[in-house]
Amino acid sequence: MTPLGPFPTVQASRLKSLIKSLMDIYSPSGKEEELVDFLFGYCRKRGLPAVRQEVDDGRHNLLLLPPDGPMEWALIGHLDTVSAYDLEDYGFREEDERILGLGAADMKAGCAAMVEAFSTAWEKLGSRVNCGVFLVVGEEEEGDGAKALVEEYHVPWAIIGEPTCLKPCLGQYGYIEVQILCTGRRVHASLASQVRSPVETMMVAVSELTKYLRVSRPEVVFNIRDLFSGPGGFAVPERCEAWIDLHMPPWVSAGELLPDIEEIVSRVGEGEKPKVRFSTVHGGYQLLEKGPFVGALKETYRKLGLPWEPEPFPSHSDASVLWGAGIQSVVLGPGSLEQAHAPEEWVEFSQVKKAAEIYLHLILALAKGEEKSETSEASNGD
Repeated sequence: MTPLGPFPTVQASRLKSLIKSLMDIYSPSGKEEELVDFLFGYCRKRGLPAVRQEVDDGRHNLLLLPPDGPMEWALIGHLDTVSAYDLEDYGFREEDERILGLGAADMKAGCAAMVEAFSTAWEKLGSRVNCGVFLVVGEEEEGDGAKALVEEYHVPWAIIGEPTCLKPCLGQYGYIEVQILCTGRRVHASLASQVRSPVETMMVAVSELTKYLRVSRPEVVFNIRDLFSGPGGFAVPERCEAWIDLHMPPWVSAGELLPDIEEIVSRVGEGEKPKVRFSTVHGGYQLLEKGPFVGALKETYRKLGLPWEPEPFPSHSDASVLWGAGIQSVVLGPGSLEQAHAPEEWVEFSQVKKAAEIYLHLILALAKGEEKSETSEASNGD
């Protein structure tokens, strides 16, 4: 049995440099290819087994695939961000211990931590690593990168690096995207009393729906994302549309909410009724605290002196796509969800480094062959 030797550690300067490079490349959903090209070259220069997976014409996921034997699990992140609030000032900035800029928390720092952890493990174990790294595109929009991924690759377990402040999320909230459409007849504004305005109907519909959610479903988090009417002008518009996001805990079934929402909206208005469409429906899930993978993760937390306080991830992520494909997913990454999509997005670098250490310890703990026991011994002395 070959001795494992000193326990490998992540390189903080290399990690921070990679974060800067990722954040300085603008990669909103649909325009990620420059970033994928950079990462492909970065990984290849370091001898890492990097490949591109085509998502659609001109867009790819970036994958690190150990060549020998099946992968037992994967680290998964998304390379895209929301659109920049300021195209003149979106890149990497550093203030004290904070890294600021678009994608700092969601989730370029998390992706960098995954690459750094894999790189460190690969330098030590090479192809004995049985973990892949899947960095996908399109998560902030259609999730097309994750959908393409699961069509070609499958692993039993995954860790998704969304911002959880390093709390292990063994489950995820469900998500429903609701569209409400009210239509009517466009007339001159001075004749508004002669028709039922779609905007007025929509205001009543949204009011009734939110009242129901607050009173009867307080555990469901709702967000009125968009509400807009037809083209402007001195007239009653002929349509009004609203989009509402619902996030519900794993123990709340989407099937319980859909008929209630339809019934509430159908009672509103006179004549032509509002129409409801559920454009996205993802149920939540909750994993049990048992089995070898969760056990290894829990042991990693113990060895690193971190509190083990699992909770469900209270938002939507690619975990929904993975769960639907039979991949058991833990959401775990640096940064706070409160910072995601915020104009002044930031993450503590110390937390990013700690995330890389968690990923590295877990890669080594689950590596193929007899190195596992030696990794455990080295971890105890770390």
